[in-house]
Amino acid sequence: MFESMGIYYLGPVDGHDMDKLIKILNVAKRIKGPVLVHVVTQKGRGYKPAERNPSKFHGIGPFDVATGMEINKSDRPTYSQVFSNSICEIAKKDRSVCAITAAMPDGVGLAKFSKWFPDRFFDVGIAEEHAVVFSSGLAKNGMIPFFAVYSTFLQRSYDQLIHDVAMQDLKVVFCIDRAGFVGEDGESHQGIFDTAYLMSVPNLTIYSPTYFEELSSMMYLATYKEKHAVAIRYPRGGEGEKPDGYSYNKEEFSVFGDINAKNCIVTYGREFCNCYQAFCELDDTFLIKINKIKPLNEKIVDVAKNAKHI
Repeated sequence: MFESMGIYYLGPVDGHDMDKLIKILNVAKRIKGPVLVHVVTQKGRGYKPAERNPSKFHGIGPFDVATGMEINKSDRPTYSQVFSNSICEIAKKDRSVCAITAAMPDGVGLAKFSKWFPDRFFDVGIAEEHAVVFSSGLAKNGMIPFFAVYSTFLQRSYDQLIHDVAMQDLKVVFCIDRAGFVGEDGESHQGIFDTAYLMSVPNLTIYSPTYFEELSSMMYLATYKEKHAVAIRYPRGGEGEKPDGYSYNKEEFSVFGDINAKNCIVTYGREFCNCYQAFCELDDTFLIKINKIKPLNEKIVDVAKNAKHI
């Protein structure tokens, strides 16, 4: 295949055999024109726990080298796990629901779905652009595709998101994991751009849950209420602390405090937890929590417009 395109092909070569690897790379250096060197490696080679469970060791916290067992592993649930349970519950009742991943079934929480509904699970490999176009084709044929993807990797599909989903006004649900700062996942994985670029996409609704129950509810809204494409963005890890007496308002926003106060805080997503703490410690302040950040409900402007500082 490669040589038919004018690309010289070398391999496959054992990537763990240093002598062979050096030899074939030296051959590649002497060839004029494009060269493809096909190297076969095994993830975690030489370390049995990683060989047995390569996906677990793709990104792992502190662990015992002798046993491969994680140290101080948290038992707290995560947004990814809640997404996993919610999509399986929806798919049990609705055979039109299917799930797509770009080579990250474990990372985005689709491993369980892939076992429960193998005929409705599609791993397209490291090809987020194709995943979005493929989702649009599924939607065109009556399916409700959920594409679960890290925020930073959805950036690759901005063009397809606009032309193949939004402009066709197709119902695709984008479940955007790792939205916001991701800490140890590293600089390339920071999910800090999706809100900005998604706000410009037509025919797209954006939800941003704060708590697990909101994520589940928004997935049902995306499946059965919304008629257009939907993006649900949620962060890495678990939910923050809930205020006493807090209950989720399924409307597009919630207000805390007296709207005649001088100062107004506007927030969404998990950041609400920090902003609520600030609201409790500030005088003459009220807080607006947005659940649906696009399209923005005009009533939010009516609530906030009398505040001196926003």
